[in-house]
Amino acid sequence: MAVAADVSVETDVLRLFETCDSRLGRLTALVNNVGIVETQMRVEAMNAERIQRIFSTNVISAFVCAREAVRRMSTKRGGPGGAIVNVSSGAARFGSPGEYVDYAASKGAMDTLTIGLAKEVAEEGIRVNAVRPGFIYTEFHASGGEPNRVDRVKALVPMKRGGSPDEVAKAIVWLLSDEASFTTGAFIDVAGGRS
Repeated sequence: MAVAADVSVETDVLRLFETCDSRLGRLTALVNNVGIVETQMRVEAMNAERIQRIFSTNVISAFVCAREAVRRMSTKRGGPGGAIVNVSSGAARFGSPGEYVDYAASKGAMDTLTIGLAKEVAEEGIRVNAVRPGFIYTEFHASGGEPNRVDRVKALVPMKRGGSPDEVAKAIVWLLSDEASFTTGAFIDVAGGRS
């Protein structure tokens, strides 16, 4: 089932979760996989509107989605428990200077959300973890003005290649699974050894 929603709009998020409630039943998993960039530039050239768009989409939406998931999953609220996986980025650790410092900062906020929420809801049957993809071959880079960015920067990766979306997805699936039942507040870097 697919539901069209703009996660940067709270009313869309509420409608999304309500639709899932009515069509799918009890929520047990959430993947906060959201992220936008804008044209590569230095911080000194960024205007407040750009920074607001990045943070509204990449941070506030994740908080609102996590809030709605916790309301449904928490055993303190009669929920079944569950798992949340936040998709962060290696950029949170490296800062993306000269290109996407705003994006990197938004993903740093995602890391903090992961740590804080994991501790907040651990006793309520909810595990919260994150994956931090590195340079992954997706259309994401085209929106920043450089569709072949991964090829340009892959030499920075110890494995000397970019990753695939499937490699990221497999880490997410593991964190959602019962195999990760004692894992919360953890990060998996899917970045070819770049640290």
